Amino acid sequence: MPRTRRRPDGLAHVRKGVTDIDFSHSPTSTEYLRRVSDFMDTHILPRNALWHAEVAAGNFPVSFMADLKALAKCEGLWNLFLPDLPDDAPGQGLGTLDYAPLAEVMGRIPWASEVFNCSAPDTGNMELLHMFATQRQRQDWLMPLLEGEIRSAFAMSEPDVPSSDATNIETSIRKDGNGYVISGRKWFITNAAHPDCRLLIVMGKTDTDAPRHLQQSMVLVPIDTPGVEIKRNIPVLNHHTPEGHCEILFRNVKVPADNLLGAEGDGFRMAQARLGPGRIHHCMRSIGQAELALELMCDRTRERKTFGSFLSERANVGDWIARSRLEIEQARLLVLKTAWMIDTVGADGARQEIAMIKALVPSMLCRVADRAMQTFGAMGLSPDTPLAEIYTFARALRFADGPDEVHLRALARGETKASAERSGASARYLTPSTAG
Repeated sequence: MPRTRRRPDGLAHVRKGVTDIDFSHSPTSTEYLRRVSDFMDTHILPRNALWHAEVAAGNFPVSFMADLKALAKCEGLWNLFLPDLPDDAPGQGLGTLDYAPLAEVMGRIPWASEVFNCSAPDTGNMELLHMFATQRQRQDWLMPLLEGEIRSAFAMSEPDVPSSDATNIETSIRKDGNGYVISGRKWFITNAAHPDCRLLIVMGKTDTDAPRHLQQSMVLVPIDTPGVEIKRNIPVLNHHTPEGHCEILFRNVKVPADNLLGAEGDGFRMAQARLGPGRIHHCMRSIGQAELALELMCDRTRERKTFGSFLSERANVGDWIARSRLEIEQARLLVLKTAWMIDTVGADGARQEIAMIKALVPSMLCRVADRAMQTFGAMGLSPDTPLAEIYTFARALRFADGPDEVHLRALARGETKASAERSGASARYLTPSTAG
């Protein structure tokens, strides 16, 4: 794990690979990693089968979730993700780098993050409220979220436009007297079907005549506000999640003016601030899932025989294992570097690295999960292993928080801009032709 040591000359060389990064765990991270791992082994993993059984029976939230959350909170394993917590807020408030290995461990069981109050989309919403909420909004919404008393959702994506570019959204937030009226349709809104979801942070347009990036705003909408209609919980690759990826209709939904988050026109800027940490949290958890998939694959190859030989003796299977290890290690190093940069120069300064991991990690997880599924054969497609769920999450993550292509395009623009600033310096390495 890198420990941050600031260079005396700043971060001028960070993208050239010349950095003072020491890849060892900090004492803080080491201690929390031990405690989170012990909690996972003692309290969460033994209940994993029961969690699935209760959800399959229609019991959600599961019967033991509240007790596990209370225990984690009592043990000081709570709100681990949010730096600079308010003095009156519960939690540990670790930096991004110290939080990274903890998120990786939590990611091995998809529902585990909720136990520590570290699950998306609540983490991103708490970040937003922490940075931009008024005092009243903090008391009404941030504190209950930090206490784990409620859940929330972030409503940005829309079915009729490519809303990975937030400037395309069409939901209307119209000023009306001393309030706002919201009209529009959102979909794939994670967590909106959770019985404890009380708050929707809705992004829409307050001024279509403003400059392109200043048209958007965010408003806080209690989920039981008249006019909010959850149309359906959309399965992902035919996989149903109880907390939901919902389609929501907003039909002339009225909220008070002081439900505006931040200022009018700040929506795009706030969305970018929210997505930076959220993207890296997804990638951290994905590393944990990739590690689990590789472990399952290796165990399977040592116990399964085909045509008289163990799968581990097959050259192609050995290649799958080796390539998976290479790809996981490469991805982890880039995620750790990105976490270090967020802590050191902020999410805006780490924009290129955030785009890199978002384009890299989900595809890596897809490949590793696919190899593991192939190793298990038909069993890998069944709910008898977590591999199908891991693959589904990985494939969906290639869209979530922006599709791969958007991040690749951003990376290409950044590299091209850097090339222009170098004014063709690479031409010095060309060998002029000596042909007459």
